[in-house]
Order: sequence, then C-alpha cells, then structure tokens
Amino acid sequence: MSLHTFKKWSMSVGLTALLLGGSGCSGPSQSATSETQATSYKQLPFEMEAIRPTSFPDYTRSIVEYGATPDGMTLNTEAINQAIGEVSAHGGGTVNIPAGLWLTGPIVLQSNVNLHLEENALVLFAADHTLYPIISTSFEGLETRRCQSPVSATEAENIAITGKGVIDGNGDTWRPVKKSKMTGNQWKNLLESGGVVDKDIWYPSEGSLKGANACKDFNVPEGINTPEEWNSIRDWLRPVLLSFIKCKRVLLEGVTFKNSPSWCLHPLSCEDVTIDRIIVSNPWYSQNGDALDLESCNRVLVQNSSFDAGDDGICIKSGKDADGRRRGEPCQNVIIRNNVVLHGHGGFVVGSEMSGGVKNIYVDNCTFLGTDVGLRFKSTRGRGGVVENIHINNINMINIPNEALIFNLFYGGKGPGEEDNSTIKVTEIPEVTEETPAFRDIYIKNVTAKNVGRAILFNGLPEMPIKNILLENITISDAKDGVILNRTEEAVLRNVRVSTAKGGDNLRMEGVSHITVDGKTYDKTDGPVSLKF
Repeated sequence: MSLHTFKKWSMSVGLTALLLGGSGCSGPSQSATSETQATSYKQLPFEMEAIRPTSFPDYTRSIVEYGATPDGMTLNTEAINQAIGEVSAHGGGTVNIPAGLWLTGPIVLQSNVNLHLEENALVLFAADHTLYPIISTSFEGLETRRCQSPVSATEAENIAITGKGVIDGNGDTWRPVKKSKMTGNQWKNLLESGGVVDKDIWYPSEGSLKGANACKDFNVPEGINTPEEWNSIRDWLRPVLLSFIKCKRVLLEGVTFKNSPSWCLHPLSCEDVTIDRIIVSNPWYSQNGDALDLESCNRVLVQNSSFDAGDDGICIKSGKDADGRRRGEPCQNVIIRNNVVLHGHGGFVVGSEMSGGVKNIYVDNCTFLGTDVGLRFKSTRGRGGVVENIHINNINMINIPNEALIFNLFYGGKGPGEEDNSTIKVTEIPEVTEETPAFRDIYIKNVTAKNVGRAILFNGLPEMPIKNILLENITISDAKDGVILNRTEEAVLRNVRVSTAKGGDNLRMEGVSHITVDGKTYDKTDGPVSLKF
C-alpha cells in the first residue's frame, strides 16, 4: 500500500474496530471469530483470510481421574499427559485441571484437546532440570538444542489452553541474573541460594556458566557436540515456557503464564492462532524473558491481553540469518489489538530475527507503560529479510526511558550517526545481497507519548535506507531529545509534534532523501540538517 492510499485505509479503521469488537467467545471451545467478524477482514489494509476457530467435542476428563494429586509435592507429569493422550485418542474434548497446586514435569498437548484450568488452579513446573530432555529445536531463530519446554506441541491441530488458572514455569531455577538488576538485599539472597558468579552475573550452576561461555552469538552454544557435552550445560539450555511448532488452530484464552525460563510464549510456524484475554507475567530482571514471540506464523489474533516482560513484550520474528532464510516462512497476517504492555525492552517489536520476512501486520489500540522502547524495529547486516506493510494505529505510552519509536538496522552495534553529536562518515558501502535487511512501507498513525528519552530514531543502512514510512498525528511530550532521521528515503511526517526539555531544534536529518515534513519536501541532504517543526 502506497502513502497516497493510506488515507483511504485510515477511514476504514473505525469500521474495522467495530466489526472486530468484542472477544466473541462463548466458551472454551470458541475462538474470537464469528460470521459477522469474518467480514471485518475485508476492511483491513491488506488481504487476510479469516482465522479458523478451535472446536472441541463435549467430552471431558479430569486429571484427578488419572491419579493427579494437588499437594505441591506429587509429580503429576504422567497423570496429566495420560489424560491428554486419552482425550485425544477418544476424538477430542477437554482435559480439566481443578483448583489446586499441581507439580509437574513437561506437558505435551495433542490434537483436539483443550487443556482447561479452573479458577485457582496453579500448575507449577518442577525445578529438577533432568526432567526436561535435551531436544533438537529452534531458538532465537537458529537450529540448535534446548531442554524440552514445560508446555509443548508439535504438528498438533485444534488445541487450546483456556480457563482462569496459572501456569508457572519456575524460571528462577534456570535464569542467570545481572547484579545491576537487583537490589542489594535481593542480590545477597540470591548469592546465599547457591550458584556461581562471573562478572557480576549470577548463574544457577557451573553448567549454566559453562553454557554461557560457549555462546558467541546470543544464547546458542558453539563447539558443543557430544551428548555428554550437551548434558554438562543442561542448566544453560533454558527452554521457552510454551513451544508450539507447526500447529494449526490454536487458542490461548484467559490463563496466566508466568516465570518462564527464557521466552514465555513461542508459537513457531503455526497457523490460525488466537490469543485472547491472557496475562503474561515475568520479573523485570528475567534475562531473555520475552512475553510473546510470534515466529513465522500465519493468521494470528492477539487481543485484550496484558504482557509484563523482562525483555521484549509483543515481538514478531521469522528466523535468523541463513537458518531463517532457508526456512523462508514470513510472519504474516497478524492482528494485535487492545493490549497492554507493562515492563519490557519494547512494547511492540519486530526483529531482530526477521530473516524470513514480516508482512501484513495490523496493530491497534495498545498501551505501553514504562517499556524501555515503545515501537521497536530492529535488524542488522547478515539477517536479510524484508519487513513491509506494517500498520500501527492508536498507541498510547508513558515513561519510556529510550525511544518512543525506533528503526535500527545496526542492532547489536552503533551505526554511523546513531549518537546524537556524531556526523555520518561512510567510507565503504557494502553491496546489497540476500543478507541485507529491509524495512519499508510502514504506516504509523495516532500515537501519543509522554516522558520519553529520544522521541524518534531512524537508523538505516547506507546500502538499504529505511523507505516509505508515514508518521501521522504523532504527539510526543516531555522528551529528552527530538527526532533523528539517518539514511531514510520517502518518509512523510504529517502533524508530528515533539516537545523536548532542551527546546530549540527538534529534527535532525542526515543522509536522507525525499523527506516531507508538514508539506515541505527535502529532496536530498548529504550533510546534517537541523530544524524545528
């Protein structure tokens, strides 16, 4: 969609919201789609097929029937998985978890099963890491090995987790913790609990530290080959709390997911996913404690939910570098609306693992409260992939210590011109290849932010500028700094208001072309241009 058609789309936003309005859920076997809501997909700014809902037979079994005991001491792994297997073999239905404290090892969901947690049901995953086998999987966009997730499903169809209960991943037994993220008493208590410390980072065991030292790129170990070597770093192989891979017709509704070992919710290569009225709660110090990572999924609705994370809040991904390009599955056709993100590195995030591409994303009516960054787009050379056709509307945010909006193609390093007082110096521009990431055709409208660090930063690549971005009706107040546009083409700023504490010029541009600010076009700027708007 080009900029000149954006106005037409924006006129339909109200109608879209009206038709999508309401969760439409009449019970745990219903997802948030209906005949009326299906017509709303036609009003989106891109073509999208309706999300297929889950549906379960009227057949229920309780885990108590299979010997489960809610005493917080009995390990209920076998009972829960036996109930799931029996209900799936019967043709589908509901596995009921009553109120109580249920200790368990890994749970594997099977086709046509709704795992339903009653109010005051607390499922706690055991701290014994030997219960979680080391398996081949994908993590942080790369093919690697990790421990089996507490909740998982692979190639299952028509599955759900519903109810009013809580699923606790017991992540504190897995995660390293930085001293800088704890109070003095918290750090003291952590040291007294055991573990080892290296460079002001606490690790739960020597094996966890060994695994960290084997990682050169994010959290995927290198040079670990034999089963014995993998087992020696088991404590480092922190799983995501919920891993659904290649599943179809998925519903998460009403449940609280908390305290994940690493990422919390990770649907990968899934289709027809509905996430409605859930709560994700991770401690703010939880390393890699992302709330929701949608990776290479197609047709997704995320609505009416609350996310509190130690890392990114709502994040869109599609694999990393060569592994992601080889998979070649974009994350696409996603509606994200009526959500709140509390603490997190970013409220709504794309990347940095986006090598398979991201397209057709609609974000509406979301609130960010104290996230490090508000709207965050990140990638770097080597990723490849195209991020395009992203539509964001009606965002409110407060107390954002860094940028309210950032596009950064130098993620993990400083790009020329990224620092406030630097001047862009590019001596050699790389060729554009399949490893060159691209952000383009992104439309952001009706954003209000207060008390932020830098208002907006565009930090494109010299060989691949950020292209065709519309910012309309943006109000950012009490910002420490204004707007910086580096290596950007064909951006339009329409009714963008930024007030900074230092006053004076609030827009700086360098290495840009065809930038329109309130009707005035700057065809090309090689050197820095500073102005007030």
